[in-house]
Amino acid sequence: MPGKRTITPPRPKRTAVAHGPAAWIEPVPVRRWMQQPVVTIGVTASVREAAALMREREIRHLPVLDARERLVGIVTDRDLRQVILDVAIGRVSQDTERLGDLGVREVMTWGVVTVKPSTDLREAARVMREQRLGALPVVDTAGQVLGILTERNLIDALQALLREHLVRPSPAAGEPGGTYDPGIEPPPDADASRDAAALD
Repeated sequence: MPGKRTITPPRPKRTAVAHGPAAWIEPVPVRRWMQQPVVTIGVTASVREAAALMREREIRHLPVLDARERLVGIVTDRDLRQVILDVAIGRVSQDTERLGDLGVREVMTWGVVTVKPSTDLREAARVMREQRLGALPVVDTAGQVLGILTERNLIDALQALLREHLVRPSPAAGEPGGTYDPGIEPPPDADASRDAAALD
């Protein structure tokens, strides 16, 4: 006799679950995360003065202001390193001992890319990524520097926004279980470790 055939009952149909429209966080203005007050330097200052100020304040970007306190450029630690490299490889003829006497205006970046205090943080991040910038001075309509947004500020903002808006998804209706659990236990004192890392 032929063997008995096992008949598998059909699976129950799942009820379609209606989802709301995709949503993202509301615009976050740059003013919420920019650094202020801003450490700046005058356009007539020397490279030596700029280097000393960066070292003292532990910063990597210095907006450069004219006599009327308007933004005219920005000098970075990379600019200063490039000057030293140019002299070392003979690209520029300059007495090493007098290198620090060079004016900031000779090494700074002119035509600075800036943002307004009301600029959305995502737009500022896009500009920094596309232009490969480490910082964006925040200015008003008169060119006065109100703050500066750096890569570290963006990381701090991302960390805070993820904590505020990221939630675990729930399973679809009709499926067993409650709140979705990925099954991975966070390490002990994970929140404390993240907070300590943010302060470094």
